[in-house]
Amino acid sequence: MQIVISNHSKEPIYEQITSQIKASILTGELKEGEAIPSMRKLAKELQISVITTKRAYDELEKEGFIYSIVGKGSYVAEQNLEIMREKKLKVIEEQLSAVILNSKEIGLPLEELQQLLNILYEE
Repeated sequence: MQIVISNHSKEPIYEQITSQIKASILTGELKEGEAIPSMRKLAKELQISVITTKRAYDELEKEGFIYSIVGKGSYVAEQNLEIMREKKLKVIEEQLSAVILNSKEIGLPLEELQQLLNILYEE
């Protein structure tokens, strides 16, 4: 599992970790029951505070992506991929609604918005 932290991102470090682990689970890179690095090990690898990795793992556990066993570690939880996909679609719809509203406010035609989306999607 490869996690890349960007100091230039506006997203907090714990959210960068959380989103990358979620993506690895949803794409099947991390399988159900597979161990993920301990909080201390990940903190050391990324050269960040253990408190930051703990916050990321707590979020992942709260959202049902991982589970922890005291003294043993953290593992990928069983996922209902259809429910996860629906949650992601809802988030995408909300974000696209905000984009559409912003586009209308500046008078951006639908065709230009579609072109922009195509360009960004291909990157």
